[in-house]
Amino acid sequence: MNWLDQYKSKVVTVEEAVKVIKSNDRIFLSGNAATPLLLTNALAQRAPELSNVEVNHVLLFGDDPLSKPGMAHHFRHNSLFVGPGDRQSIADGISDYVPVHLSQIPSLFCDEYIPLDVALIHISPPDAHGFMSFGVECAASKAAAENAKIIIAQVNECMPRTLGDVFIHVSRVNKIVECSIPILELRPTTASDVETKIADYITQIIEDGATLQLGIGGIPDAVLARIEGKQHLGIHTEMISDGVVEAIEKGIITSQKKTLHPGKVIATFVMGTKRLYDYVHNNPLFELHPCDYTNNPFIIAQNDKMVAINSCIEVDITGQVCSDSIGAKIYSGFGGQVDFIRGAANSKGGKPIIALPSTTKHGTLSRIVPQLKPGAGVVTSRADVHYVVTEYGIASLHGKNLHQRAEALIAIAHPTFRSELEKFLRNPK
Repeated sequence: MNWLDQYKSKVVTVEEAVKVIKSNDRIFLSGNAATPLLLTNALAQRAPELSNVEVNHVLLFGDDPLSKPGMAHHFRHNSLFVGPGDRQSIADGISDYVPVHLSQIPSLFCDEYIPLDVALIHISPPDAHGFMSFGVECAASKAAAENAKIIIAQVNECMPRTLGDVFIHVSRVNKIVECSIPILELRPTTASDVETKIADYITQIIEDGATLQLGIGGIPDAVLARIEGKQHLGIHTEMISDGVVEAIEKGIITSQKKTLHPGKVIATFVMGTKRLYDYVHNNPLFELHPCDYTNNPFIIAQNDKMVAINSCIEVDITGQVCSDSIGAKIYSGFGGQVDFIRGAANSKGGKPIIALPSTTKHGTLSRIVPQLKPGAGVVTSRADVHYVVTEYGIASLHGKNLHQRAEALIAIAHPTFRSELEKFLRNPK
C-alpha cells in the first residue's frame, strides 16, 4: 500500500479518533501553539466514560477543557511546564507538576520514566513523500510520538511546514483527524518603560556576531526591538517570535557568523502571529529540532558568544534564582533556563543573563530579596548566575564572593528597598 492509500485509510472523525483512549491511559498532548484543541475538546466530551487518564504535556496554549471543574476524576494533568490552563488545578492539588529541564523531557518518554499509551499531536499535511511536519512545535512532541503505542494526529491545512528534525511519516500514525483551523497566535505586546530600560542594558553587552537565546515575554521582545545597529547576530533558542523575523528583515540577524549551524536559525518551537507562521513555512533559513538537541548545554556551548536571556520570579542577594514558583505555589516550570544559562556559561565569550524588573505588585515588593520566600524552589543556582540585569543596571556576579554578590545586586535593586537589603547584609540573623 502506498503512503497516500495509508493516509486515506487512517482518516477518521475526531470522535472516533479519541475512542482509542481508555481509562488509566497515559497520554501526551502537543503544546504551545500546536496544542491540539480539536482533539482535547473531543476527549473532554468522553469524560463520563473515562477515569484516571494521565495527561502529560509541556506548556498548553488556549482553553483547556480537561482541567475544568468536575474533570478531576476523569483526567489528571502531569505538567512538565505549568501555564495559565493548569496553574489553578495544580494549586488545588488536582493536577501534578514535574520539575525537569526541558532538555531532559524527551528522555522521560524514551527511557520510559513516563511510558506513553497515546500521543495526540498537531501536524502539517503530508508532502509528496508522505512526511508530515510537526510545524510550530517540535520540542518534546517528536519524542512522545516516537515512543507512544498509539499516535493520533490532528492534521491541519493551516499548520506551516517547518524544516529540520521535525518529520513523521504517515505510516507511523494510527488515526488522522483532518482540519483547517487557524494556528493559535501570541500577539506581541508593547514593552513597558521598565522592560525597555532592561533591554537597553542587555544590548550594551551583546557583541556583534553573538548568538542569542530569547524566550517568551516583554523583556525578550524589548531586546529584539532595541538591537538596532548590531551586526551578524545569530539565533539558537527555544522559541522563535515575530521579533526575530523583524530583526532578520532589518539585516540584524543573519546567523552567518555562528560557529554552529552557520546561516541557520535554530529553535524548537515557533509562537507568534500568522505573519510569523507564514514566514517560517517551507523556509530553509529555519531549522526546528527536538529540545534534547536545542537545549543540550553541550550543543549550546558550541555557539561562540552565546547570549542567553532568561527571566525569573525573584533573586536573593547571593544570586539564587527562583523561576518556577511563588513561594511554594507552582507558577511555571524549569523550562530551558538552566540549559541555556549553563550552555552560555561554557561558550567562548558567552554571557548567561537573568533579567527581571526590580519590583512587582506595582512597586510594592522587591524582586531582589534577602532570602527567597519559604517554599520557593531554586531553579538556577548561585554558582550558575553570571549576570543579573534590572532597569537599574547590570550586576556581574561570576567569580565574586557572597558579600560582593550582595553588594552588586543591592546596587541594581529598586532604591526604595536598598536600605532594607543592606540592613540584612550587615546583620543576616
